[in-house]
Amino acid sequence: MQAVRLEAVSKMYGETVAVKDLSLEVAPGEFLFLLGPSGSGKTTVLRMIGGYEQPTTGSIEIGGHDVTQLPVHQRNIGMVFQSYALFPHMTVAQNVAFGLKMRHVAKGEIKQRVAEALELVELDGLGQRYPNQLSGGQQQRVALARAIVYRPALLLLDEPLANLDRRLRDTMRVELKQLQRRLGLTTIMVTHDQEESLSMADRVALLYQGSLEQSGSSVEIYNQPASPFVAAFIGEMNVFRGQISQLAGVEYVVQADNFKFRVAAEQTARVGDDITVCLRAERLVLDQAALEGGMGWNIFKATIEFVSYLGASTLYLLRLESGAALKALQTNLVGQTLYSPGQSLTVGWPIASAICFLND
Repeated sequence: MQAVRLEAVSKMYGETVAVKDLSLEVAPGEFLFLLGPSGSGKTTVLRMIGGYEQPTTGSIEIGGHDVTQLPVHQRNIGMVFQSYALFPHMTVAQNVAFGLKMRHVAKGEIKQRVAEALELVELDGLGQRYPNQLSGGQQQRVALARAIVYRPALLLLDEPLANLDRRLRDTMRVELKQLQRRLGLTTIMVTHDQEESLSMADRVALLYQGSLEQSGSSVEIYNQPASPFVAAFIGEMNVFRGQISQLAGVEYVVQADNFKFRVAAEQTARVGDDITVCLRAERLVLDQAALEGGMGWNIFKATIEFVSYLGASTLYLLRLESGAALKALQTNLVGQTLYSPGQSLTVGWPIASAICFLND
Protein backbone atom coordinates (compact mmCIF):
# COMPACT_ATOMS: atom_id res chain seq x y z
CA MET A 1 0.00 0.00 0.00
CA GLN A 2 1.28 3.44 -0.92
CA ALA A 3 1.37 6.15 1.75
CA VAL A 4 -0.04 8.68 -0.74
CA ARG A 5 -1.67 8.14 -4.11
CA LEU A 6 -2.93 10.77 -6.54
CA GLU A 7 -4.97 9.52 -9.46
CA ALA A 8 -5.63 11.80 -12.47
CA VAL A 9 -5.79 14.89 -10.25
CA SER A 10 -6.54 18.24 -11.90
CA LYS A 11 -7.17 21.69 -10.46
CA MET A 12 -8.84 24.57 -12.30
CA TYR A 13 -9.15 28.18 -11.17
CA GLY A 14 -11.77 29.46 -13.59
CA GLU A 15 -10.21 28.99 -17.03
CA THR A 16 -6.69 28.57 -15.61
CA VAL A 17 -5.27 25.06 -15.34
CA ALA A 18 -3.07 24.87 -12.22
CA VAL A 19 -2.62 21.08 -12.19
CA LYS A 20 -3.36 18.78 -15.12
CA ASP A 21 -4.15 15.06 -14.89
CA LEU A 22 -1.47 14.32 -12.28
CA SER A 23 -0.93 10.74 -11.09
CA LEU A 24 1.70 10.17 -8.43
CA GLU A 25 2.49 7.65 -5.68
CA VAL A 26 4.58 8.09 -2.53
CA ALA A 27 5.95 5.07 -0.67
CA PRO A 28 5.78 4.75 3.13
CA GLY A 29 8.73 6.53 4.77
CA GLU A 30 9.77 8.19 1.50
CA PHE A 31 11.05 11.77 1.33
CA LEU A 32 9.56 13.11 -1.91
CA PHE A 33 10.33 16.56 -3.28
CA LEU A 34 7.93 18.45 -5.54
CA LEU A 35 10.27 20.58 -7.64
CA GLY A 36 9.54 23.10 -10.33
CA PRO A 37 9.60 26.77 -11.34
CA SER A 38 7.10 29.32 -10.06
CA GLY A 39 3.63 28.56 -11.41
CA SER A 40 4.36 24.88 -12.04
CA GLY A 41 1.59 23.75 -9.66
CA LYS A 42 3.74 22.22 -6.91
CA THR A 43 2.24 24.20 -4.01
CA THR A 44 -1.29 23.55 -5.33
CA VAL A 45 -0.54 19.81 -5.33
CA LEU A 46 0.71 19.99 -1.74
CA ARG A 47 -2.36 21.96 -0.63
CA MET A 48 -4.69 19.43 -2.29
CA ILE A 49 -2.96 16.57 -0.48
CA GLY A 50 -3.32 18.49 2.77
CA GLY A 51 -6.98 19.30 2.20
CA TYR A 52 -6.48 23.06 1.94
CA GLU A 53 -7.66 22.90 -1.70
CA GLN A 54 -10.10 20.51 -3.36
CA PRO A 55 -9.21 18.94 -6.73
CA THR A 56 -11.48 19.73 -9.65
CA THR A 57 -11.20 16.13 -10.84
CA GLY A 58 -9.37 13.01 -9.68
CA SER A 59 -8.85 11.33 -6.31
CA ILE A 60 -6.37 11.45 -3.42
CA GLU A 61 -5.61 8.56 -1.07
CA ILE A 62 -3.60 8.64 2.16
CA GLY A 63 -2.77 5.27 3.71
CA GLY A 64 -5.15 3.51 1.34
CA HIS A 65 -8.15 5.66 2.31
CA ASP A 66 -9.82 8.09 -0.08
CA VAL A 67 -9.48 11.56 1.50
CA THR A 68 -10.47 13.60 -1.54
CA GLN A 69 -13.46 15.15 0.23
CA LEU A 70 -12.17 15.03 3.81
CA PRO A 71 -11.42 18.32 5.63
CA VAL A 72 -7.90 19.11 6.86
CA HIS A 73 -8.44 18.03 10.49
CA GLN A 74 -9.52 14.52 9.45
CA ARG A 75 -6.47 13.71 7.30
CA ASN A 76 -3.87 13.08 10.05
CA ILE A 77 -1.20 15.21 8.42
CA GLY A 78 1.39 17.66 9.73
CA MET A 79 1.99 20.85 7.75
CA VAL A 80 4.86 23.35 7.90
CA PHE A 81 4.30 26.57 5.97
CA GLN A 82 6.96 28.85 4.51
CA SER A 83 5.95 31.60 6.96
CA TYR A 84 5.92 29.07 9.89
CA ALA A 85 2.50 30.52 10.94
CA LEU A 86 3.36 30.56 14.66
CA PHE A 87 1.00 32.25 17.11
CA PRO A 88 2.96 35.30 18.38
CA HIS A 89 0.99 35.53 21.66
CA MET A 90 1.75 31.91 22.60
CA THR A 91 4.94 30.47 24.03
CA VAL A 92 6.91 27.83 22.14
CA ALA A 93 5.34 25.08 24.26
CA GLN A 94 1.84 26.49 23.73
CA ASN A 95 2.38 26.66 19.98
CA VAL A 96 3.50 23.04 19.88
CA ALA A 97 0.63 21.94 22.13
CA PHE A 98 -2.05 23.71 20.10
CA GLY A 99 -2.87 20.83 17.78
CA LEU A 100 -3.02 18.36 20.65
CA LYS A 101 -5.48 20.56 22.55
CA MET A 102 -7.69 20.77 19.47
CA ARG A 103 -7.67 16.98 19.44
CA HIS A 104 -8.67 16.89 23.15
CA VAL A 105 -5.55 15.00 24.23
CA ALA A 106 -5.20 14.66 28.03
CA LYS A 107 -3.14 17.41 29.72
CA GLY A 108 -0.55 15.02 31.12
CA GLU A 109 0.04 13.45 27.73
CA ILE A 110 0.22 16.87 26.06
CA LYS A 111 3.03 17.93 28.39
CA GLN A 112 4.98 14.76 27.73
CA ARG A 113 4.55 14.84 23.95
CA VAL A 114 5.45 18.54 23.72
CA ALA A 115 8.64 17.87 25.68
CA GLU A 116 9.49 14.94 23.37
CA ALA A 117 8.85 17.00 20.23
CA LEU A 118 10.99 19.93 21.45
CA GLU A 119 13.79 17.52 22.32
CA LEU A 120 13.60 16.00 18.85
CA VAL A 121 14.12 19.41 17.23
CA GLU A 122 16.76 20.39 19.83
CA LEU A 123 14.69 23.13 21.48
CA ASP A 124 14.31 21.58 24.93
CA GLY A 125 14.66 24.35 27.51
CA LEU A 126 13.10 27.02 25.25
CA GLY A 127 9.46 26.11 25.80
CA GLN A 128 8.62 29.31 27.69
CA ARG A 129 10.01 31.71 25.09
CA TYR A 130 7.85 33.53 22.55
CA PRO A 131 8.40 33.40 18.75
CA ASN A 132 9.82 36.94 18.63
CA GLN A 133 12.56 35.82 21.05
CA LEU A 134 13.76 33.14 18.65
CA SER A 135 16.02 33.13 15.61
CA GLY A 136 14.66 32.17 12.20
CA GLY A 137 16.11 28.68 12.51
CA GLN A 138 14.56 28.21 15.95
CA GLN A 139 11.16 29.37 14.68
CA GLN A 140 11.44 26.83 11.87
CA ARG A 141 12.12 24.12 14.44
CA VAL A 142 9.06 25.17 16.47
CA ALA A 143 6.88 24.88 13.35
CA LEU A 144 8.35 21.44 12.69
CA ALA A 145 7.77 20.32 16.29
CA ARG A 146 4.16 21.48 16.09
CA ALA A 147 3.70 19.46 12.89
CA ILE A 148 5.11 16.19 14.27
CA VAL A 149 3.89 16.35 17.88
CA TYR A 150 0.63 14.52 17.16
CA ARG A 151 2.46 11.81 15.19
CA PRO A 152 0.91 12.36 11.77
CA ALA A 153 0.86 9.75 9.04
CA LEU A 154 2.18 12.31 6.58
CA LEU A 155 4.33 15.46 6.85
CA LEU A 156 3.91 18.25 4.28
CA LEU A 157 6.55 20.99 3.97
CA ASP A 158 5.96 24.12 1.89
CA GLU A 159 9.43 25.61 1.26
CA PRO A 160 10.22 25.62 5.00
CA LEU A 161 13.85 26.71 4.51
CA ALA A 162 13.21 29.58 2.10
CA ASN A 163 13.39 32.32 4.75
CA LEU A 164 16.71 31.21 6.24
CA ASP A 165 20.15 32.54 5.33
CA ARG A 166 22.43 30.31 3.28
CA ARG A 167 24.55 28.89 6.11
CA LEU A 168 21.57 28.15 8.35
CA ARG A 169 19.66 26.67 5.41
CA ASP A 170 22.52 24.25 4.74
CA THR A 171 22.55 23.21 8.41
CA MET A 172 18.79 22.76 8.54
CA ARG A 173 18.84 20.58 5.42
CA VAL A 174 20.98 18.04 7.23
CA GLU A 175 18.95 18.24 10.45
CA LEU A 176 15.63 17.93 8.64
CA LYS A 177 16.80 14.93 6.63
CA GLN A 178 18.15 13.22 9.76
CA LEU A 179 14.92 13.87 11.66
CA GLN A 180 12.81 12.49 8.82
CA ARG A 181 14.97 9.36 8.71
CA ARG A 182 14.84 8.93 12.49
CA LEU A 183 11.04 9.19 12.59
CA GLY A 184 10.52 7.16 9.39
CA LEU A 185 7.90 9.74 8.49
CA THR A 186 6.51 9.91 4.95
CA THR A 187 7.31 13.46 3.87
CA ILE A 188 6.48 15.60 0.83
CA MET A 189 8.34 18.88 0.46
CA VAL A 190 7.83 21.68 -2.04
CA THR A 191 10.83 23.61 -3.28
CA HIS A 192 12.12 25.51 -6.30
CA ASP A 193 15.69 25.04 -5.08
CA GLN A 194 17.47 22.44 -7.23
CA GLU A 195 20.35 21.97 -4.81
CA GLU A 196 17.93 21.42 -1.93
CA SER A 197 16.05 18.68 -3.76
CA LEU A 198 19.13 16.93 -5.14
CA SER A 199 20.83 16.80 -1.72
CA MET A 200 17.84 15.73 0.40
CA ALA A 201 15.28 13.81 -1.64
CA ASP A 202 14.78 10.08 -1.91
CA ARG A 203 12.85 10.92 -5.07
CA VAL A 204 12.10 14.08 -7.03
CA ALA A 205 8.88 14.82 -8.91
CA LEU A 206 9.56 17.66 -11.33
CA LEU A 207 6.48 19.65 -12.38
CA TYR A 208 6.09 22.02 -15.31
CA GLN A 209 2.93 23.92 -16.23
CA GLY A 210 0.85 21.72 -13.94
CA SER A 211 2.06 18.40 -15.37
CA LEU A 212 4.57 15.83 -14.15
CA GLU A 213 7.66 16.02 -16.37
CA GLN A 214 9.70 13.34 -14.62
CA SER A 215 9.86 11.41 -11.37
CA GLY A 216 13.00 9.67 -10.18
CA SER A 217 16.03 9.74 -7.92
CA SER A 218 18.30 12.77 -7.88
CA VAL A 219 20.87 10.85 -9.92
CA GLU A 220 18.27 9.86 -12.54
CA ILE A 221 16.88 13.39 -12.84
CA TYR A 222 20.36 14.85 -13.24
CA ASN A 223 21.97 12.29 -15.53
CA GLN A 224 18.97 10.90 -17.41
CA PRO A 225 16.54 13.80 -17.91
CA ALA A 226 13.34 12.87 -19.72
CA SER A 227 12.97 16.13 -21.64
CA PRO A 228 14.89 19.28 -22.61
CA PHE A 229 13.01 21.15 -19.87
CA VAL A 230 14.21 18.75 -17.17
CA ALA A 231 17.76 18.86 -18.51
CA ALA A 232 17.84 22.66 -18.62
CA PHE A 233 16.12 23.15 -15.26
CA ILE A 234 18.72 21.25 -13.22
CA GLY A 235 22.21 22.74 -13.03
CA GLU A 236 24.07 24.96 -15.51
CA MET A 237 23.21 23.75 -18.99
CA ASN A 238 24.08 24.68 -22.56
CA VAL A 239 21.11 24.07 -24.87
CA PHE A 240 21.48 23.93 -28.67
CA ARG A 241 18.58 23.55 -31.08
CA GLY A 242 19.55 22.53 -34.58
CA GLN A 243 19.43 19.81 -37.22
CA ILE A 244 21.34 16.63 -37.93
CA SER A 245 23.54 17.46 -40.92
CA GLN A 246 25.38 14.17 -41.25
CA LEU A 247 25.24 10.56 -40.02
CA ALA A 248 28.74 9.31 -39.24
CA GLY A 249 28.61 5.73 -37.99
CA VAL A 250 27.99 5.86 -34.22
CA GLU A 251 27.84 9.66 -34.30
CA TYR A 252 25.67 12.49 -35.62
CA VAL A 253 27.01 15.78 -36.84
CA VAL A 254 24.74 18.56 -35.58
CA GLN A 255 24.44 22.01 -37.10
CA ALA A 256 23.34 24.58 -34.49
CA ASP A 257 24.08 28.21 -33.71
CA ASN A 258 26.36 28.60 -36.76
CA PHE A 259 28.72 25.79 -35.80
CA LYS A 260 28.93 22.03 -36.16
CA PHE A 261 29.75 19.46 -33.50
CA ARG A 262 29.42 15.73 -32.98
CA VAL A 263 27.18 13.79 -30.60
CA ALA A 264 26.80 10.09 -29.87
CA ALA A 265 24.11 8.40 -31.99
CA GLU A 266 21.87 6.79 -29.36
CA GLN A 267 18.61 7.07 -31.34
CA THR A 268 17.56 6.28 -34.89
CA ALA A 269 17.58 9.50 -36.91
CA ARG A 270 17.85 10.91 -40.41
CA VAL A 271 19.69 13.84 -41.92
CA GLY A 272 17.57 16.94 -41.51
CA ASP A 273 15.87 15.81 -38.29
CA ASP A 274 15.47 18.55 -35.69
CA ILE A 275 17.41 17.88 -32.50
CA THR A 276 17.90 19.54 -29.12
CA VAL A 277 21.31 18.99 -27.55
CA CYS A 278 21.91 19.65 -23.84
CA LEU A 279 25.45 19.90 -22.53
CA ARG A 280 26.20 20.44 -18.83
CA ALA A 281 28.58 23.31 -18.17
CA GLU A 282 30.83 21.16 -15.97
CA ARG A 283 31.43 18.75 -18.90
CA LEU A 284 33.41 21.41 -20.78
CA VAL A 285 37.18 21.27 -20.38
CA LEU A 286 39.41 24.34 -20.57
CA ASP A 287 42.66 22.54 -19.80
CA GLN A 288 44.80 22.74 -22.95
CA ALA A 289 46.85 19.65 -22.08
CA ALA A 290 43.75 17.51 -21.51
CA LEU A 291 42.51 18.32 -25.01
CA GLU A 292 45.63 17.26 -26.89
CA GLY A 293 44.89 14.54 -29.44
CA GLY A 294 41.17 15.29 -29.63
CA MET A 295 39.96 11.73 -30.19
CA GLY A 296 36.33 11.47 -29.07
CA TRP A 297 36.10 15.18 -28.35
CA ASN A 298 34.58 18.32 -29.82
CA ILE A 299 37.28 21.00 -29.72
CA PHE A 300 36.97 24.71 -30.57
CA LYS A 301 38.80 28.00 -30.21
CA ALA A 302 37.03 30.41 -27.86
CA THR A 303 37.36 33.73 -26.05
CA ILE A 304 36.44 34.37 -22.42
CA GLU A 305 33.68 37.01 -22.27
CA PHE A 306 32.62 36.88 -18.62
CA VAL A 307 33.92 35.29 -15.41
CA SER A 308 31.90 34.57 -12.27
CA TYR A 309 34.02 33.36 -9.36
CA LEU A 310 31.86 31.16 -7.07
CA GLY A 311 34.44 30.03 -4.52
CA ALA A 312 34.47 26.28 -5.05
CA SER A 313 34.04 26.76 -8.80
CA THR A 314 34.19 29.39 -11.53
CA LEU A 315 31.57 29.93 -14.23
CA TYR A 316 32.85 31.15 -17.59
CA LEU A 317 30.88 32.57 -20.50
CA LEU A 318 32.73 31.71 -23.71
CA ARG A 319 32.28 32.92 -27.28
CA LEU A 320 33.31 30.59 -30.12
CA GLU A 321 34.72 31.88 -33.40
CA SER A 322 31.34 31.08 -34.99
CA GLY A 323 29.65 33.46 -32.54
CA ALA A 324 27.98 30.71 -30.49
CA ALA A 325 27.96 31.16 -26.71
CA LEU A 326 28.93 28.47 -24.20
CA LYS A 327 28.91 28.21 -20.41
CA ALA A 328 31.73 26.30 -18.72
CA LEU A 329 31.86 25.48 -15.01
CA GLN A 330 35.31 24.68 -13.67
CA THR A 331 36.09 23.34 -10.19
CA ASN A 332 38.70 25.46 -8.44
CA LEU A 333 41.37 22.93 -7.49
CA VAL A 334 44.74 23.81 -5.99
CA GLY A 335 46.91 25.11 -8.83
CA GLN A 336 43.92 25.33 -11.19
CA THR A 337 44.29 27.99 -13.89
CA LEU A 338 41.88 30.92 -13.57
CA TYR A 339 41.14 32.68 -16.84
CA SER A 340 40.30 36.33 -17.44
CA PRO A 341 37.87 38.16 -19.76
CA GLY A 342 39.36 38.64 -23.22
CA GLN A 343 41.65 35.63 -22.94
CA SER A 344 41.72 33.17 -25.86
CA LEU A 345 41.83 29.45 -25.24
CA THR A 346 40.74 26.03 -26.48
CA VAL A 347 37.55 24.48 -25.13
CA GLY A 348 36.31 20.94 -25.61
CA TRP A 349 33.92 18.29 -24.37
CA PRO A 350 33.59 14.52 -24.86
CA ILE A 351 31.25 13.59 -27.71
CA ALA A 352 29.41 11.13 -25.46
CA SER A 353 28.71 13.73 -22.74
CA ALA A 354 25.85 15.53 -24.52
CA ILE A 355 22.19 14.66 -23.85
CA CYS A 356 20.16 14.58 -27.07
CA PHE A 357 16.44 14.82 -27.78
CA LEU A 358 15.04 14.28 -31.26
CA ASN A 359 12.20 16.73 -31.77
CA ASP A 360 8.79 15.50 -32.86
